[in-house]
Order: sequence, then structure tokens, then C-alpha cells
Amino acid sequence: MSSGLTFGTIKRVVAILIAIAVVLAAGIIVGQAPTLFGVEDDPEASIEFDDQQSDGENVTIEEVSLSDGGFIVVTDGSGESLAVSEYLGSGTHEDVTIDRDEDADDELVGQLTATVHQDTTNDEEFVHEESEGEDDQPYLEGGFPVEETATVMTTDDDESFSDSFVVESIDAPTSATTDEEIEITAEIRNPTEIETQQNVEIRLGGTVLEQRPLELGGGESSDVTFDVETSSSPPGEQPIGVYTEGDGEIEMIDLEFHTDPSVDVVDASDERVTADVAIPTEGALVIEDEDGTVVASSEQLDPGEHEDVTADFEDDADVDEEAELTAVLYDGDPDETGVPLEDEDTGEPIEETFTIAEVEAQADDADDEDDGDDSDE
Repeated sequence: MSSGLTFGTIKRVVAILIAIAVVLAAGIIVGQAPTLFGVEDDPEASIEFDDQQSDGENVTIEEVSLSDGGFIVVTDGSGESLAVSEYLGSGTHEDVTIDRDEDADDELVGQLTATVHQDTTNDEEFVHEESEGEDDQPYLEGGFPVEETATVMTTDDDESFSDSFVVESIDAPTSATTDEEIEITAEIRNPTEIETQQNVEIRLGGTVLEQRPLELGGGESSDVTFDVETSSSPPGEQPIGVYTEGDGEIEMIDLEFHTDPSVDVVDASDERVTADVAIPTEGALVIEDEDGTVVASSEQLDPGEHEDVTADFEDDADVDEEAELTAVLYDGDPDETGVPLEDEDTGEPIEETFTIAEVEAQADDADDEDDGDDSDE
């Protein structure tokens, strides 16, 4: 009897010891979870990008810190990428010079934003745009990209800057539509004692719209007024800048697209589709079949209203006249990173469904009506 009690007691003790070991092991595993399971702290970054003067070919980042290494991307007021730094290793970097991309349309001047991106592919090559935004994403802080905006003014050298006309102020509207002519007035002062002539230029969204010579006597000031067409700029908040040889001032204007985005198919055949479109961004007219496959696309379109935009069917496209097709407006290049453009209010794609047969029948009816009107005359 006593031996049975002893055996039972031993089993209970062993069970307790095993339970204690399991708990201790679990605690060790939990404590080492980040190491064992590859879980790391969220990547962190910070950046200091100060106002500066530049020749338009490069900018300087005063300081940037990256926990996991990565890149700095410089964009203009419209979000277009103008420059990307070389790969930066983890740690803090000071006085980082970034050169303008060779294929960038605009110089590195105006109101620019520097954003810190990760190297998520770990190959020290920046592929954010190539991957349609899936790789090399920005570092985040509080859910927002780590970035800073600075005003970059152009100057040739320190001497020209000291003798440069000074932009005292800008008088510009705070909002407009993308089909207006707006008036911008800048007060320009000659800070020297010598009468001289210098160029004054105006930029909208970083693009030079006009350059005008101005002659001022020593210490003299004058108002310069520019009439600016907004149709060349995309909607959104855009910088308006007036610049002299070594000085400048910037104001922001909120541009609203002047009409509702739309697509209206006006003609169709087994070769191409023609449509009138109103598009608020750079993009294209795209034709998709019932499966959502792109079977035709137009050339790249600038923001604005366009009549008779053609999209030629691809050589291997087999399109039935009775098959339902969809004409869609794309934001960006449909062959690369383009995506369907969505209505801001509804979130639905801006598109129109049709068949070639329906469009041809409507065109024939319109011709018959025109013939009838002619005969009545």
C-alpha cells in the first residue's frame, strides 16, 4: 500500500516538473520571439531638408537617418519624381547631394519634397516605380511618409545673388480651375545702386511659363504682372513661383479640374475606337474586353479635354462586333504603372460600355438624320 502511494506521488512530482519546464521554455521562446521568428521593430527614419539655392541640377539634404538603409526621392509640387539618391546605408548621413534624373522634365527648383524610402528588396536598387509602388515603399511615421518640403531657388553664384533683383512679394489667387487665365503680380526691387536689366520668370508647378526682361534703376521697385494659363497644369495644390537671377518667392494655388472626368465613345470599328474624353491627370484612353484584358490604348494624354482620341486595337486582338467592350480612362501609362482613374465622389472607374455594332448603328442613324435635314432644306 505504501509503495503504491510512493509511486503515485512520484508521478505527480514528475508531472509538475514537466509543467514547470514547459512554462519556462515558453517564456524563453516568447522572450526571443523577434529573433526566432524574424519579427523586427518597425523601420524608422528622419530627414532635414532646408530651403536653399541651387543651379537646378542638384539639391542637398542636410541630414537623414535610416534604420534599415534606403533612398531619398525628390518630387515637385505635382508629385513627379525629379531625383533619386544613391543607396544610403543604415545610420545617419549629412550633406547628401542628390542629382537631377537625366530624364526629368523640370529642374530641381521651386517647392520640392524629399521622401525617405526603404530598400525592401535588399538589392540597393530603387524599384518603387517599376514595381507599381509595391517595393521600396516610404518609411512611415504615424502612418504618413517620412518627408520634408523645402523651397529651392536658383542662382549661378554668390556674386550674382548679391546683385540680383529681389522679389519682394507675390499677389496671386489661392484657387482657380484648370481652364482659367489668372493674373500674377510680383513686386521686384533692384537692391543695387546701378541701373541694370535682369530676367524675371514665372513658374507654375515647377514649369517655366514665361521669362521677361526687366530694367530697373538703382534702388527702384516695379510691379510685374503675368497672365498665366492654368490649362497646362494638373489639378491639385501647385506652387506658383516668380524668380529673378538669384531670388524668388512662392505661393500655393489649389487648381480644380474645370469639368467632370468623362469618356464618350463616338466611333468604333474592328481597327480602332474613337472617343471624346475629359481627363484630370496624365493618362490614356484604354479599351478592355469582357475579361478586363486591355485590347487597345491611346497615346499618352495631357490633363484636359480632348476630342476624337483614338485607341487602335492590338494586332492579336480578336474583337467581335457584338462583344461588350469598355472604354476606360487610365491614370498614367497603361503599359507600365497605369491604373483606372476613379471618380472622386463615387470611387467608381470613369468608363463607358459599348459594342462596335451599337456605335456603328448610332453613327448610321445620325447620318440618316443629317440627310433628312438636308432634304428638308
